[in-house]
Amino acid sequence: MLVLTSVPLFGAGAQAQPAASRQLRREPQPEKPQVTMNAWTIGLAGGLLEGAPIRLAAEMARVVDDGDKLHVLPVVTRGPTENVNSLLYLRGIDAAIINSDVLDEYKSQVPDIQQRLAYVLNLFPSELHIFVRPEVQSLNDLVGKKVNFNNLGTAAAYSGPLIFSRLGLDVEKTFIPHQVALEQMRKGEMAAVVFITSKPVDAFVRGRWEPGFKFLPVPYDKKFEDFYLPASLDAAEYPNLIKPGDHIATIAVPTALVAFNFPVKSNRYERLARFVESLFSRVDKLQQPGFDQKWKTINLAATVPGLTRFPAAQAWLDREPRAATNPSQ
Repeated sequence: MLVLTSVPLFGAGAQAQPAASRQLRREPQPEKPQVTMNAWTIGLAGGLLEGAPIRLAAEMARVVDDGDKLHVLPVVTRGPTENVNSLLYLRGIDAAIINSDVLDEYKSQVPDIQQRLAYVLNLFPSELHIFVRPEVQSLNDLVGKKVNFNNLGTAAAYSGPLIFSRLGLDVEKTFIPHQVALEQMRKGEMAAVVFITSKPVDAFVRGRWEPGFKFLPVPYDKKFEDFYLPASLDAAEYPNLIKPGDHIATIAVPTALVAFNFPVKSNRYERLARFVESLFSRVDKLQQPGFDQKWKTINLAATVPGLTRFPAAQAWLDREPRAATNPSQ
């Protein structure tokens, strides 16, 4: 019996040994492309093709690109106002460029909005441009007249009516493409158009306008202190519309890069943390020729009213105090 039982046991051991050896020698399998490509990819909601936000999003993506280690996808969207919806509800969106005054409306729709979003960077101000026909001499002259606020979903379509409400101006609002509205202005069918975007605006730089077409001043006062900043339009930006040495007082809506406030140590938080680290460390590259001039005025330490800073961004600033106080940024 001992002989009979020892034979199969010996045979089983002899067969198992080569299999184990083969398993040890097996080469590791490379990760599938869909795994490596998605591991460190960030979805960044930019804005409309013709707007400044999507251009800045594309420039950020170019500078931080690091192959499989970091890949930012700028996404063309319906605009900075709709970008809050994209960030809250659209799959694959981790960060977005928004106008800060949109948060006021979301406080009623999403009570914990200030906990769900965190700002990474205060990017630039979007200046208010109220462009009017020659017969319009003041803001009050616009009451009851047709004023265009661009397509729905744009910054002008959202912030413009809010600002006009604060100014107490009851106008006939239209929401059509600005290029159409500008032609209606030339014919006398539209009294004014309202742009809210980063200056200078091509339509006013390249367009030829008859004498009397102009920007109206909007003084900054207490009614705008919660979400807006003082600003001006100058002759250097609009030489065909503003006399040398003159400037038109106006207000601006801060435009900010914000992120979804994912839990720390989660996969999507780690992606955003890597993005923030790369962006802040390479902001000097964005300030070189070939990139938008707005990068030269970026202040990494600037705050955004109503939101807390994304933890990874705050951690970077804590490690780099000189960058946080550098006036050139």
